[in-house]
Amino acid sequence: MRITLVFILLLSYSISAQNYNFGKISKEELEETSNPMDPDAVATYLYKNRNTFYEYNQEKGFQLITEIHERIKIYTSEGFDYATKTINLYKSGSTKEKITNIKAVTYSLEGDKIESIKLKKNGVFKTELSKYYDQTKFTLPNLKPKSIVEYKYRISSPFIQNIDEFQFQHAIPIKKLEARFENPEYFNFKINTKGFLRVSPETTEGYGSIKFLNKSSSQSGFGNKSTNFSYSDVKYQKYEKKYNLTNVPALKLEPYVDNINNYRSAVKFELSYTKFPNSTIDYYTRTWEDVVKTIYESSNFGAELNKTRYFEEDITALIKGVSNPSKKIELIFNYVKSRLKWNGYHSKYTSGGVKKAYKDQVGNVAEINLMLTAMLRYAGLNANPVLVSTRSNGIPLFPTREGYNYIVTAVSLNNEPVLLDATNKFAMPNILPSKALNWKGRIIRKDGKSALINLYPSKKSKTIISMAVNLADEGDINGVIRTVKTGHSAMNYRQSYVPSNKEDYLERMENNYGGMEISDFEVKNDLDLSKPVMESFKFSKENQFEVINNQLYLSPMFFLTTKENPFKSNQRLFPVNFGHPQSNKYTISITIPEGYKVESLPKQKMLKLPQNMGSFKYHIASTPQSIQIVVNAEMNQAIVPSTYYDTLKQYFKTMIEAENEKIVLSK
Repeated sequence: MRITLVFILLLSYSISAQNYNFGKISKEELEETSNPMDPDAVATYLYKNRNTFYEYNQEKGFQLITEIHERIKIYTSEGFDYATKTINLYKSGSTKEKITNIKAVTYSLEGDKIESIKLKKNGVFKTELSKYYDQTKFTLPNLKPKSIVEYKYRISSPFIQNIDEFQFQHAIPIKKLEARFENPEYFNFKINTKGFLRVSPETTEGYGSIKFLNKSSSQSGFGNKSTNFSYSDVKYQKYEKKYNLTNVPALKLEPYVDNINNYRSAVKFELSYTKFPNSTIDYYTRTWEDVVKTIYESSNFGAELNKTRYFEEDITALIKGVSNPSKKIELIFNYVKSRLKWNGYHSKYTSGGVKKAYKDQVGNVAEINLMLTAMLRYAGLNANPVLVSTRSNGIPLFPTREGYNYIVTAVSLNNEPVLLDATNKFAMPNILPSKALNWKGRIIRKDGKSALINLYPSKKSKTIISMAVNLADEGDINGVIRTVKTGHSAMNYRQSYVPSNKEDYLERMENNYGGMEISDFEVKNDLDLSKPVMESFKFSKENQFEVINNQLYLSPMFFLTTKENPFKSNQRLFPVNFGHPQSNKYTISITIPEGYKVESLPKQKMLKLPQNMGSFKYHIASTPQSIQIVVNAEMNQAIVPSTYYDTLKQYFKTMIEAENEKIVLSK
């Protein structure tokens, strides 16, 4: 206990004694070979500083200023990526954010001397990313393991309400973090906090002043004009929040995470309203009702739903004589999927409009799925658009228009919503692309009102594998395998198989199975989405069991065995996201070689997760000629809360042990 206390005191002294002024690099920092708190880290933020505040310009008014200073220790070549900095700058027409005062240096230890290499101007690259963003990018020169990179820059923004999130956690640890936000009394903010790391700011108040240059003209009695200049000061109150953190642990990517950024500790300052002297209050903060109203009333959203003439003739002919609602949904959904090609752009707003997309047979997400919604309504069905945030966009925790970036369609069938996405050729009713399975969407009805709607399917996707195995000499096996897939499993298979070069696909498959030889490969129903997709082939594989002293030792599931527990961390703060409910069933028949008998079989197993979240059943039996194995593994819900992590980890451990327990055959 005393040694630990001394270590903590020394560490605290080291941090407090550190010089964080730009360029003040110590030999101790350069000599460090690993982070003592996280030895596996490829790099560490030695110092991370952000200062965001408002600055008044008499010509432009208030400008939002952000100053960045970061110092990063790179331990290995795997950490070289942290020597590249990418900054995206927002623009709207001729109004844009600007970056200035870029200063960057690489430090290395050469003998006893600190060598510093500055970033040259030609090492800074500026490109136009899109209509809305420019990008500035630079990579620090002369990198080596154990180098330190340090850079600083300043961003001036006329978009006073667009304050980037203050992030307090990254994929590598942070030894020292300082962040500051200062706002004048004219700007009132709402503060939104997320993540599991506790952060608490130090809040202070003070005063600032704005100096105005006043110009006036006067005329003398002789008719001469003169210009007079004078200065005046306007004082205002300002508010400051400071964050000071030390030894912030890395936010490491775990298996089965929807978007790690959802769980990153951060603070978002959201402009609530502005109140300038002698002016009315201008409100910025929105409720979800405000957000939905703004989106729905946009000419690139709600107005597009009311356009029908461009498709009326085609849809009338398509559903002529059809009265069954389910059949109407099927016909219209398949028609849109076959007629329109997705252009790869995510958006909740149309770009060229639904009429142009229909004519050109290509469109973005909004154009395709708003069109689908309008067609279903025209057919007399209760259909509405659903706002979705894709996994890469994160979970919309707070009401902002940027919270959603995608649209799907919900159509009512037997008083239950059926979710459709016509951008994916292999999607089916209630089988959305995995990127759209992100917690809840927000359905917008005809009156403009909204409600949350669950995006995850309730029906399990199934994978059924049947395999017959013959044991050959010296540990080799051969046999036949047949796989049947439904739901999301089928959609994911088709997305991988259909567009691929079949020879390349087969080669990848053989490599994934560790050098297996495959013959008589066949796939059925790859294009018929109404049926399960089926795959079958013959196989042969070497070294699949051991032969020791006239005994054979084999894992019952061979190359289908789960080898490693995906859950290795001692604890987990965020939920486990399996994407969708799923069921995997394996039926395996092993022919016992002539002259051999069963010496021992693995024990049968039956496991259950609490709250009926999942189960594992392992049944094995034998006859003199064969061994039969039936394995059922089910995950009944897409998301498992982190409170069940230890139970889930032990569940997988026991399941893997059962799959790897050996059958013993003796001569």
